[in-house]
Amino acid sequence: MGLDWNDLFAALAIVCIIEGVMPFLNPAGMKRLLSRLATLDDRELRIGGLFSMVIGLVILYAVR
Repeated sequence: MGLDWNDLFAALAIVCIIEGVMPFLNPAGMKRLLSRLATLDDRELRIGGLFSMVIGLVILYAVR
């Protein structure tokens, strides 16, 4: 089972598309979200990041 570069680049492209949806559709909401994130402490951001990674792994496991 080797690394398929096409799959990697396709995944990165999907991430870029998803990341761009909110600022494109609701720039004011994105600014409010980023403002709120800037006020969180490091621990809260790390917990959110960990939660996001775990959800991503679960989805990846379910798909693959």
